[in-house]
Amino acid sequence: MNTNLKTVAHTITMMSEIVLPNDANILGNLMGGKLMYWMDISAAMAAQRHCNAVVVTASVDNISFSNPIKVGNVLTIESRVTRAFNTSMEVFIRVWGEDLLTQEKYISNEAFFTFVALGSNGKPRKVSEVIPETDKEKAMFDGALRRRQLRLILGGKMKPEDAGELKALFI
Repeated sequence: MNTNLKTVAHTITMMSEIVLPNDANILGNLMGGKLMYWMDISAAMAAQRHCNAVVVTASVDNISFSNPIKVGNVLTIESRVTRAFNTSMEVFIRVWGEDLLTQEKYISNEAFFTFVALGSNGKPRKVSEVIPETDKEKAMFDGALRRRQLRLILGGKMKPEDAGELKALFI
């Protein structure tokens, strides 16, 4: 048995922060840049848990801010590797806000980040596949190839006609 094989569950990273005035804009909402900073840290930890290597952020998909997180509220970030490719890993991030006084929890946003594992020479290195176990993990795993091809097309690194999973959408 390959001891390098890890499940999606092995990569789950939970991180919480309280939103302080220094983290907020003039409306009293968490600043988007600060949230993206925390999301990047959480997602990097999930990727590193999978590959046991230094990782760098390669791309960030669309981040839409559904609900603001107010000063005094707690945010919780959950990150997990959805699929690993040759040297890269897709990480799904979900962010909740929580008003501790009312105990109301709400989704703030979701996003996909891509990380590349680096070897000791600073060059990309191969990563092992991640094993999805639940139906939801399998669905995210299956969709990751389409999302990856779309990222590569939008980044100018793949021609639409070469995207086998997306060909019907573009041609």
